[in-house]
Amino acid sequence: MSIVITGATGQLGRLVIADLLASGVPADEITAVARSEEKAADLGVRSHVGDYDRPETFAGAFRTGDRVLLISGTDIGRRAAQHAVVIDAAKAAGVAQLAYTGIFGGPKADFLLAADHRATEQLILDSGLPYTFLRNNWYSDGPSYTGALAGIVERGAILTSVAPGSRVATAPRTDYAAAAAVTLVGDGHLNTAYELGGDVAWTMEEFAEEVSRQTGKKVVHTEVSPAEHLAILTGAGLPETFAEILVDVDAAIGRGALAGTPGDLSRLIGRPTTPIADSIAAAL
Repeated sequence: MSIVITGATGQLGRLVIADLLASGVPADEITAVARSEEKAADLGVRSHVGDYDRPETFAGAFRTGDRVLLISGTDIGRRAAQHAVVIDAAKAAGVAQLAYTGIFGGPKADFLLAADHRATEQLILDSGLPYTFLRNNWYSDGPSYTGALAGIVERGAILTSVAPGSRVATAPRTDYAAAAAVTLVGDGHLNTAYELGGDVAWTMEEFAEEVSRQTGKKVVHTEVSPAEHLAILTGAGLPETFAEILVDVDAAIGRGALAGTPGDLSRLIGRPTTPIADSIAAAL
């Protein structure tokens, strides 16, 4: 058996590989799929050149009995078709497990960003492959939160169209990567869907208060209307389609779609999830 990670040179993929190595999986039993050998050269494992947009590059990527982690692509709107390339190759090879990093809520997720993930999960189910669905909630260290902390502190505000008091149960990439690694090396994870997120859901107001506490500079949550939010994002240079997705996510948070705390993540990693305060401290 070997473990194959697609999208291996991204932030999440690198963390998963580091966790696998730390858990004792030999480097020659891990394959990183990347768009070029150069991108994967520093990972310390085997590599395979594979591009979601070039199906022929996945010939020979998988072998019978492999455990595969399909890390979702970043090309929103095209991802289901790209992921189908990996699913087809995995089915042809007869892999033992296809794990997929989807989105919190799975088929019930009703926001725009979830469409590709819902479609991909259905493709995997239709393939008949043994699956593990890793439905990740938002990243604490993503570009909306601590990944944008420098600008938030400079402005003294986190600006969203999230309704006051709405909660989101984030966790950092390190937690999600640890969970993925556990499901790839352990037993009992086949044909299972995990709803992964932080143990504690927090509000934008609480986020602002914690940033204020740690920096000593007053930071507030500034709520704007969805239309105003869209105008601000596009005015900052974001493509309108992507800006619409971000505004729609804020609406989903307002509906409580990302507030659930089922505890799957902490159970998988064997410890509490990383609090948002710790993610803020790490970013600072």
